[in-house]
Amino acid sequence: MSKQQATADILANAAVAEVESGMIVGLGAGLTAARGIHALAQRVSDEGLDISCVAASERAEDLGRSLGLKIVDFALIEEIDVLIDGADEVDRSMVVLKGSRGAMTRERILCWASKRTIFMVNESKVAETQVGTSFPLPIAVMAYGVASTRKALRHIGINGVIRQDMDGRLFLTDNGNLVLDATIEGHEDLVELAMELNDIPGVIDHGLFIDEADTIIIEHEGGQTERMDRPTDDS
Repeated sequence: MSKQQATADILANAAVAEVESGMIVGLGAGLTAARGIHALAQRVSDEGLDISCVAASERAEDLGRSLGLKIVDFALIEEIDVLIDGADEVDRSMVVLKGSRGAMTRERILCWASKRTIFMVNESKVAETQVGTSFPLPIAVMAYGVASTRKALRHIGINGVIRQDMDGRLFLTDNGNLVLDATIEGHEDLVELAMELNDIPGVIDHGLFIDEADTIIIEHEGGQTERMDRPTDDS
């Protein structure tokens, strides 16, 4: 991405606008998150921001470092000021679907450790009803006992296909787990489904982020953006 392209990325610029010197910033995985990484690096270059970053994936870490961002070891960080990430799909109740890059476990940990979370999406990724009908629901599972895990998933109505990479090999997350891409019908109670998935021992994580999003910024045609903010106790 050129400097001109980074400057023109209204969505990404809006997402990184509240980053200030002294902050620790979480970087999500995926193509949309990469736009945020470029925009953040541009601000660091133009404004001399002094920030540190932790990344959800090895690819995001490599990208951030290549653009001059200071990447630090998340194992040493107790709290993140703001997480900048993308999403596969969102709905108007601010439920977020993630996992197309297989980084949902690390992304959830970053969410959990962050004071604020900001997600970016194109308008094409806003679900008319609920998430999961246009994009598969990714479920990270251990290879150990995968057959029994799949049986437990079928018991709650979930059938998943084991993800493969472009060369037909088993896709493994950065943590070495398999990913099942599941289809849901759109009538499920997503809060209940997330709880059921959490209760299956072989499931490491899944792509349903029920209440992790504080802000979602939506990119509309023509460059306009729309912002959704989760109500706070003070609202």
